[in-house]
Amino acid sequence: MELRQRALQVLCLSDVDQKVRQTLDLQAHAASFSIANETPVEPHDLPGRPERPALLAHSQVARRSPATPAGRAVLLHAIAHIEFNAINLALDAVWRFSGMPQRYYLDWLRIAAEEAQHFSLLREHLRSQGHDYGDFPAHQGLWTMCEKTRGDVLARMALVPRTLEARGLDATPLIQRKLRQTGAADALAAADILEAILREEVGHVAIGNHWYRWLCERDGLDAEAHYTVLVQRHEAQQPKPPLNLEARRRAGFTETELAWLTYGENASNKPNAF
Repeated sequence: MELRQRALQVLCLSDVDQKVRQTLDLQAHAASFSIANETPVEPHDLPGRPERPALLAHSQVARRSPATPAGRAVLLHAIAHIEFNAINLALDAVWRFSGMPQRYYLDWLRIAAEEAQHFSLLREHLRSQGHDYGDFPAHQGLWTMCEKTRGDVLARMALVPRTLEARGLDATPLIQRKLRQTGAADALAAADILEAILREEVGHVAIGNHWYRWLCERDGLDAEAHYTVLVQRHEAQQPKPPLNLEARRRAGFTETELAWLTYGENASNKPNAF
C-alpha cells in the first residue's frame, strides 16, 4: 500500500477512536509502505472530525480558571483538542506535499503518532475526572493556518510547526505552574502529563525547523529573512512573551530568530538581548 494515500484515508476519518488507532497502526507499519510522488485527489471537507466538540470562533470559547475542577476540565479539554488537531496537521503534511525526501514523510508520520498518544493521555485524564473529549466547545485555529498553507510546503513548515505549534513550548510551563499552584491531585497529574508532552513537542518543532531550513536551502532562500515574508503574507501572529527560550533553542531556533520573535522589527536595536 502507498503511504501518502493511506495517510489521507486516516485524515478523513471522523471517528476519534479509529483515527487514533489507525494513525498509530500506520506509523508502526510505515516500513512496509511505498511512497509515491503522485498526490492523491483532495476530497471535500478535510479533515474528518467528530460531531463533537462544537466548533466556535476563538473569541467565543470560554476560559475558566484552573483553580476549580470545572476550570481544569475546560483547560485540559482545550489542550486535548489542540493535540487532536495536531494529528490531522501531521497527516496532512504527509499526504499533501509531493517530491520530498522519504525522511520527511516518516518524520511527519512519527509526529502524527506521538500526537495521537498525547491526545490519548489527555483524554484518559479527562475521563478520570468524569468528562470526555467533546464535552466542551473548541476552536479551529490550527487548521485555519493549515488551509492557508495548503499549496506551499515551505509556508507550511514555517507557519505551523515552528510558529503555531511552537507557541505550545511557551505556554506549557505557564499552564503547569498554575496547575501546580492549586495543589489538587488531578491538577498535579495533569501537570505531569504536560511535562511528558512538552519533551516530545520540542522534537516536533525541531523537525519543522529542519525541513523549513532544508527547503530554504534547496530554493536558495535566506531562512531568517524569508520567515518574516511568510509571516506577513499569511498574516501569522507573532507570539507574545514570555518565550520559552530554552525549549526554542533546543528546537533549533537561532539567536537572531529569538530576538525577532521577541522584539519584532526592533530586534536590531536590542544588542546582546539573549
